[in-house]
Amino acid sequence: MLKKFKNYNFILGSNSPRRKEILKDIGLKFSVFPSNIKENFNKNIKLENIGAFLAEKKANAIKNELKENDILITADTTVIHNNELLSKPENTLQAKEMLNKLSGKSHKVITGVCLTSKNRKYKFSCKTIVTFNDLEKIEIEFYINKFKPFDKAGSYGIQEWIGLIGIKKIEGSYTNVVGLPASMLYTELKKFI
Repeated sequence: MLKKFKNYNFILGSNSPRRKEILKDIGLKFSVFPSNIKENFNKNIKLENIGAFLAEKKANAIKNELKENDILITADTTVIHNNELLSKPENTLQAKEMLNKLSGKSHKVITGVCLTSKNRKYKFSCKTIVTFNDLEKIEIEFYINKFKPFDKAGSYGIQEWIGLIGIKKIEGSYTNVVGLPASMLYTELKKFI
C-alpha cells in the first residue's frame, strides 16, 4: 500500500457490506459514517449522472464533520435499461418485473463516486455493460425468495447466485457492478491525495 495513504483517515459514507469489502480488499483502513439522506433527485438530470449526483449529495450531508486529514468516499450505483432507471425494488413483484426486463438483454451499471476532504471535492463515474442470459421464471423466483435483493438497484447482486448462473458477459469493471469501481477508485485516490 502506498505510504502516503497512511497519512489520511478514510471514511466510507455507506453501510453497504459490499463497499466495505471492496475497500478492505484494496487495503484501505477506514471507518464508516453513513449519510442517511433521501436518495431523490431532479427528474431533469441525465440518467447517467444520477449516481454522481447522489454520491455528492451523500458527501454534502457529512462534509462538515470532516477533520484535516479525513477523506470521505461516497458512492451510488444505478442500473439503466432502455433509458429507464431500475432502482431498488420495493417488493417481490417489482423485483420480478425488473429481472424479467433484464433477462436476455444488456444494461448499464453506473457507479458515481465522490471523494471529499475538508477543502476539496472530486466526482467521477464508472460504467459497465452487463448482459444476462435468458432467465427462467423459476430461476428468478428462486433468486428473489432466497437472496431478497431489495437493497440492490436492478434487483440483483452480480456476486450472488443470479450473477453466477445468469450473467453471460460484462464489459468493464466487475467491482463497479458490485458497488464500487476498485481500480478506478484506487487510481483517483492517488491523484486526490
